[in-house]
Amino acid sequence: MLLTVTTTHQPATDLGFLLVKHPDRVHRFDVPTGTAYVLYPEATDERCTAALLLDVDPQRLRAQHDAFSLGQFVNDRPYAASSLLASALAKVFRSALRGASKDRPDLVATPIPLVIRVPVLRGTTELATRLFEPLGWSVTATPIPLEASLGGDSRYVDLELTGELTLSAALNHLYVLLPVLDDAKHYWVAPDEIDKLLRSGAGWLADHPDKVLIARRYLVHKRAFLTTALEQLEGDEADSAIPADPELPVARRRPLAEQRRDAVLAALTEVGATRVLDLGCGGGALLTALMKDRRYTEIVGTDVSARSLEIAARRLRLDRLPERQQTRLKLWQSALTYRDDRLRGYDAAVLMEVVEHLDPPRLPALEASVFGHARPAAVVVTTPNAEYNVNYAGLTGMRHPDHRFEWTRAEFADWAARVAATYDYSVSLRPVGEVDEATGTPTQLALFTSSPSEVTA
Repeated sequence: MLLTVTTTHQPATDLGFLLVKHPDRVHRFDVPTGTAYVLYPEATDERCTAALLLDVDPQRLRAQHDAFSLGQFVNDRPYAASSLLASALAKVFRSALRGASKDRPDLVATPIPLVIRVPVLRGTTELATRLFEPLGWSVTATPIPLEASLGGDSRYVDLELTGELTLSAALNHLYVLLPVLDDAKHYWVAPDEIDKLLRSGAGWLADHPDKVLIARRYLVHKRAFLTTALEQLEGDEADSAIPADPELPVARRRPLAEQRRDAVLAALTEVGATRVLDLGCGGGALLTALMKDRRYTEIVGTDVSARSLEIAARRLRLDRLPERQQTRLKLWQSALTYRDDRLRGYDAAVLMEVVEHLDPPRLPALEASVFGHARPAAVVVTTPNAEYNVNYAGLTGMRHPDHRFEWTRAEFADWAARVAATYDYSVSLRPVGEVDEATGTPTQLALFTSSPSEVTA
């Protein structure tokens, strides 16, 4: 089982510092399923390739099979990339996955040219393209033919990914998506697998158009785990329902993301907004709903991440919209902690699941730039209710790895009241989602309007 990573970033041998594996050595690691090796077939200043080779020991896989079954010996596990390779990658390249390098700390966050090849991978060209292309990869998935006497193609592909990404992002894509393509795992999946998925998917999974498929397969079709994972992803503006298909029954309740969007849209309708800012728009979940409603004559989506804006543009098919529709929508890169004159004078601004992604010391800067400088006539803010988290099976800590904090209902009310008093707004607080008698609702919403009054609950 083989995976190679190649770069032409110069000096290319810096790849060894990022992987924390010296190019002049062959590195050997004992893993639960066999032995992993890291070696460098080429290592020059112009081009460097690191290879991860996993030698699977079939005897170590016996626990997965009946003791009297030949399945423990006759299968494709030693050859086709799967969760076996993903687990070895996680152990061998642990620092690189975290984005840590004491020798090249600046290079860790720098996108570099990468070519990744997995010569034997169970899957199809179509699925590999669907999974990797939205992440910025150019995908070549060549079907591996059966031997001549049988004719046709096998169920395996030779996968090559080309792109300019950080090495950490690339490895996290592989860690999640290799077992997704295989649609199986070699170990028992427990609730902590949800945290692994969210941690490795931070910054990309919530905006992936196939995030439901990814989560379902990664969590081996366990409905309870899938529901919890999708609820937590909604903290990063995921907008997925669990669809009806042969693999999974129809969801019995409306997804929280849909309820939250409807609550935001209802608040915008209440204040009569027609020119709206979606601040921290991410991959465009709310923008899609706004564009469908003709009452909104001007819609602006902003995000600090250029990558998120690219995903939003693709989701909205911005390049295919009629000219009249294109003039309704603008996508701007902007940081909410800095004043931006372009954002002044709008009817309403929305901060949907945004504030919890800022470090608390940065909140006053956001308050000053949004409520003070931009000063829309109305502001809609949604954020998770920390008290509700006890209702999520398998959740330890906060709902998303990128959350810097999560407020209780009292803490959110105190913050809203202070901001309203400071910037001369009135504010009302509203629950969003299914009500739990003890802990309230999963999401809390504040509607700020530009005439001062008492906070109402």
